[in-house]
Amino acid sequence: MSKEISVVIPNFNGEAFLENCLNSLKEQSFKDFEIIIVDDCSTDDSLIILKNHPEIRLILNEKNSGFAVSVNNGIRAARGRYVLLLNNDVVVADDFVEKLYQAIDKDKRIFSVSSRMIRYYERDKIDDTGDFYNILGWAYKRGDGKNVSRLLKPTSIFSTCAGAGIYRKSIFDEIGLFDEHYFAYLEDVDVSYRGRIYGYKNRYEPSAICYHIGSATTADGNKYSEFKVKISARNNIYTAYKNMPFLQMMINFIFLALGFLIKGAMFSVSGYGKTYWSGIREAFLSLNKVRKTPFKMGHILNYIKIEGMLFCNVFRYLFEKISK
Repeated sequence: MSKEISVVIPNFNGEAFLENCLNSLKEQSFKDFEIIIVDDCSTDDSLIILKNHPEIRLILNEKNSGFAVSVNNGIRAARGRYVLLLNNDVVVADDFVEKLYQAIDKDKRIFSVSSRMIRYYERDKIDDTGDFYNILGWAYKRGDGKNVSRLLKPTSIFSTCAGAGIYRKSIFDEIGLFDEHYFAYLEDVDVSYRGRIYGYKNRYEPSAICYHIGSATTADGNKYSEFKVKISARNNIYTAYKNMPFLQMMINFIFLALGFLIKGAMFSVSGYGKTYWSGIREAFLSLNKVRKTPFKMGHILNYIKIEGMLFCNVFRYLFEKISK
């Protein structure tokens, strides 16, 4: 039986989080949705927990393949008009699904809507209200660490965070699914970027509230890891290369090079310099595996609009840092 929404939850060793996540979905005011969990070869007791939830549809990956492959498998299996992607370490408010549904259903040109993600353990602080990408090749979370009294108005954003956002499934058929070469990190920025190239909108809906464990402060206060730094560096290169036509790449080359040099210096100070440049090197060695977004003359105006956004997002980033 088809549903209006398919909630897709990628899972890898999420036994500590799954129960709370699924229980919060059971309390939703909006009921016309199915739940699909894509397990990425978990080695913990995730599957035992999921056996107690016969209402879900379970997909088992053949090998550990990462976030992009997992959500793509879920999207392909989805029966809903909309696909709501949700991390397994997210707990949602009881009207969360309803608010996202209302936000995306009002306009057929909306590709995705990002929710208001709040830190689970620091509920006075925002985790994410949509993501942005700028001409320096930097992706960043809007509102990260700000007080929850901020950013209360619906607005246009560059990218929806796939940790708790809803997508119009039919548009995936036009622009393609998440890029599986990314494995993890920035694949949501890439797919939202593609949506903008095709002329679609990405929005933020502040009334759709959820609580995210993953970005809470860790015990040692360190938000980086070698894996994250390397893969994020690689994927930043991928994102610019894939989505900018040759002429735009040439126009932006100096800015992109400067951005990557600044990031390299910043990570060197924090002890991850070699790891960062290893990711950059891996990106250039593997660019031939990444498929560029096809250039179409009909998208010229969209590219011009995006170029303006990329410039403006540098100042937006600086304002975010100054106003914390």
